Order: sequence, then C-alpha cells, then structure tokens
Amino acid sequence: MYQAERGLFELRQDRMLLVRDPEGPSVLMAGVEGLTPETLHCLTSVEAGMRLIVSPHRASVLGLKEATSSHLSIGLSQAHTPNQILRLASEALQRLPELADARPATEAEWAGLTLARLARLLPAVVAVPVDPGGVPGIEGRIESGLLLEVTPAQVREMDQEARVEAVFVSEAPVPLATSENARFLLFRDSRGLLEHVAICIGAPEEWNDPVPVRLHSACLTGDLFGSLRCDCGEQLRLSLGYFARNGGGVLLYLAHEGRSIGLGNKLRAYSLQESGLDTVDSDCVLGFGPDERDYSAAVTMLQHLDIDTIKLLTNNPLKVEAMEAAGIRVEGRQGLHGTLNRHNLPYVEAKVRRAGHYLEGMLAQKLPKR
Repeated sequence: MYQAERGLFELRQDRMLLVRDPEGPSVLMAGVEGLTPETLHCLTSVEAGMRLIVSPHRASVLGLKEATSSHLSIGLSQAHTPNQILRLASEALQRLPELADARPATEAEWAGLTLARLARLLPAVVAVPVDPGGVPGIEGRIESGLLLEVTPAQVREMDQEARVEAVFVSEAPVPLATSENARFLLFRDSRGLLEHVAICIGAPEEWNDPVPVRLHSACLTGDLFGSLRCDCGEQLRLSLGYFARNGGGVLLYLAHEGRSIGLGNKLRAYSLQESGLDTVDSDCVLGFGPDERDYSAAVTMLQHLDIDTIKLLTNNPLKVEAMEAAGIRVEGRQGLHGTLNRHNLPYVEAKVRRAGHYLEGMLAQKLPKR
C-alpha cells in the first residue's frame, strides 16, 4: 500500500506511473489533468495504442452503449492533443467525437484511474499497454527512481481501506469575534494529503450534553469570499453563532472541498452549471459520484476529543447516518438555513430534490428583488 500512496503524489506532480500487473497486461499511464505534450509523446512512442480510462459516470455522459458499473477503456488516436483529451474527459460535449473500441478497463487501467480519483485529480487517465522488459529504458528508470511502479493489488488495498484516520498535529488558542475562548486543533489524514481542523468553542467542561457539533465541509468560495452560489459561508457563521449562544461546541472544518472532489474540479463543475446542469449532474459529468465525502476522519477527531454523543448541526441526513454508523450517538439535529437568492436557488433545490436535505424551510423564503 505504501507504493500506492506514493503514486498519489506522483500523479499530483504530473508524472507518469507504471502499473505492473503480474496477472494481466501492465500499463504506462498518466493523469489527464496536467497532461503535457512531452508526456503524451512519451506514451505514444510506445506504439501500443493509447487509451483513455474513465469512470462509469463519465462513460454514460459520453453516451457509450458499453457504459456499465465498471470503468471503461476507450481507444484514442495518435493525433489527439492534451487539450482534446482533457475536453473528452471533462466537458459536456454537444457533439460526441468518434470513439474507438470501448471496453471494460483492465485491472491495471482501473488501478491508474483509482489513483487519480484518490489524488483528487480529474478521474481520467491515459494509458498504453506495455511489457516493461520489452520497452527500452523502463526498467532502468524504475531502478533509478525516475519512474514509480505500483501494482493493482497495492491500489486495491488502499482503496478498500475505508477508514482514513486523522492524526493530531498541533493546537493553539485562536480568539474569534463570536467567542474569544476558542481553540484550533490541526489534524492530518493518514494518507498525508489533507488537513482538517477542530475548532473548539468554550470550555469543554461547560459544553452541553449532548455536545453541539458541526461537520463543515471546506468551501473556499463560500466560507472566505461569500459566494452567492451556495449557503456554505452562512452555515459556517450560523454554527459559530449557535455555539456562542449555547455554551460552546465543536466545529470540525473538514477538507472536503466540493464534496471531496477538490477545488479544481469544483470550479470545473461550476462552469458546467452555467449551461444548466445542477450540482449533482455536473459532478457526474466530470466522472464523480453525487457525493464523494468520507467522514471517518471526523470520527477520529471526535474520539481524540473524547466526544461520543452529539447534537449535530446539519441539514444533511447522510451526515447523521455516517456518525451513527461509526458509533457516534446523534441525540438531536439542529437545522441551519441560510438566505435564499437567485444564485443559490438551483443549488438548494438540488440539495432537497437529489440528496434529501432538510431545506424546505429555506426554499419557502421569498427571493429578494434584484
């Protein structure tokens, strides 16, 4: 699994990987995001037929009749450029190009795509089948450390490791405008990619029982810049106000930007929404599921704080289910309703209609006049 974890960082640095499958064809692969002409030339020089690997969500968007629950491998021509491949992997195309021999992905191709997804890159990779011993220079690059080698088994072990623990790093008092008695505790997830923060408001011995807790997914556009496209920033400030009025509590600020697709993909989804897609469909166009978040890090953060019974500040039923499934008792829920406007109306409607959020009260608000 250690090699697979290294693979996440290699892909984030736009480097190629060799996925060596002892039981099937191996592939030399690279992520579509950050694909350069030089990397593309290196892949096509193998002359084994380059392929684009996409998720079932993306395959359905492309209208491929072969789309199933499996990842799909699509033939590419030598003439495809990096920009053309990126468009094929990420845009809501009006006119679909001719696509060659789509088929279910091999184990090695699946492993490459899974690494891209876990690295929070666009879930699409380009790959060419190789016999590592038959391609000059590959084994030498592996031995010298210039090319990382992983196996599908290593990737599968990491992907099936459902629990991503958050390890405590450091803490300090940070007085806030809503509460001067506030403490920030930083946690880093066990894969080393993400950092989460527990903001403890008030003295723990004075917290109510159950402890008020907010699981807040980071939203740079809403939390920091006050974006009108979502209600995230308002929910953050409503939570801190609730803690200040009710004896304190804990806000877990989780690195779940864009429901865990990452900021780059979230901005891609925003662009797709300009064409009329809702927040769920735009994520699926990019190849993601409706909600990629995992709350196991939040569980270990609460355990570090010796909290096992909570009052959850949320409109999301999946957060309640996730906590209870992990052994955190939820003895109450407090809704958080922001202000409806013409920009966030489609977002809120999709939350209610597609994800079952408890936001009917917010939808009942009258839209302000322009």
